[in-house]
Amino acid sequence: MAAPRTASAALPVRRNTILLASALAANSAMLQLSAAVASLTLVLVLDVNGLLGLGPAIVLASGALAALPAGRAMDRIGRIPVLAVGFCAGTVGCALAAVGSVRGSAPIVLAGLVAVGASSGTALLARTAAGDMYPPKRRARGIALVLFGAVFGAILGPLVFSPLLAGRAFDGEALAPLWLAAGGFMLVGLALVLAVRPDPRDIAAALARGADDDGAERAPDPPAAPLREILARPGVIPALIAAQASFAVMVGVMTLTGAVVVDHFHHAAHHVFPIIAAHVVGMYALVIVVGDLIDRIGRTRSMAIGLMLMAISNAGLIWLDGIPGMSVSLFGLGLGWNLAYVAATTQLVSLAAPSERGRLVGFSDLTSSFTGAAIALAGGVIYTAGGSVPLAVVAAALAAVPAAWILLLPSSVGVRLVRRFSV
Repeated sequence: MAAPRTASAALPVRRNTILLASALAANSAMLQLSAAVASLTLVLVLDVNGLLGLGPAIVLASGALAALPAGRAMDRIGRIPVLAVGFCAGTVGCALAAVGSVRGSAPIVLAGLVAVGASSGTALLARTAAGDMYPPKRRARGIALVLFGAVFGAILGPLVFSPLLAGRAFDGEALAPLWLAAGGFMLVGLALVLAVRPDPRDIAAALARGADDDGAERAPDPPAAPLREILARPGVIPALIAAQASFAVMVGVMTLTGAVVVDHFHHAAHHVFPIIAAHVVGMYALVIVVGDLIDRIGRTRSMAIGLMLMAISNAGLIWLDGIPGMSVSLFGLGLGWNLAYVAATTQLVSLAAPSERGRLVGFSDLTSSFTGAAIALAGGVIYTAGGSVPLAVVAAALAAVPAAWILLLPSSVGVRLVRRFSV
């Protein structure tokens, strides 16, 4: 007699995983352009070098503001409608950035960067959908599989953007085709997201009603708890700290890379894209192996190791200042982010019911993106005043301190802090 099929076996998890991974590949290609030229686009339009970090800060702050309401909407109406709105916003934002670059219009460029940021903040919530589709024992691998799609965006982005910029003067006319190409990527991502069926939130509900991997019946999830109660659960605060530190430090450094390469080391503008590609490959190329490693060695240890690798990579930027050296450092930065961020996301998803995951991951992205915006803005000031060395030192410290905190302090400390300040 054949063994009964589990709930997960009867659902199109593999198909949905491939579609979501492909959509993140399109988003990754767009984000490469944003990381490489958002700061330079706004500086060219405003002609104020002291505002070097303003462009990335706007993108990150917009993503932060979009993350929590998008996460709450995911819990109410499903993952796919919200992701689709995010990709639509990205398409519009890239078009506005292109028009604003050609016209030299700061308001239009600003509107475009706001929409691009809101789009990226929403698209990153696809990892919530990934966590919905896999049982706890395989959840890190499931999230890793969806994130793995971004590596193809890392490969495709430079193949499209570098030829469009090579040999051209770096001005608004040159930036417009880049932003339009990025908008094309977002349209492809939209089509892929709309093809996901059924909604991953429904898959999570089906898994909750069905049998677990060992055949035991699972009770239905309780009603969604208030966010304050979710934050007070043991293990949530360390995961939030790891997600916030890893994401904020990573984007704070990555978004300033284009300015450092072009303005400080005087390399040609198209050399930015191979460096960003090395970074994105570090973020995603080994993500499947990283997912298995996290399931094997534990999430807390993985978060700390990932943050320490980020600290070492940031410190390496003090000595590695050529194109190959910066590529190595940015690769290590991406790999450390990979380990810490996937572990933190897996922990957050596992500590929340399906009806709570969107708001918890959205809150994590809210704090992470605002911190990243602050680091990008402050990093621009630090870089303008002192160059790349002070920037590397500060970035290394911002990764190392949370790693030590996660290893040395029990999660109950964070729980007590949440309870104290939420009274």
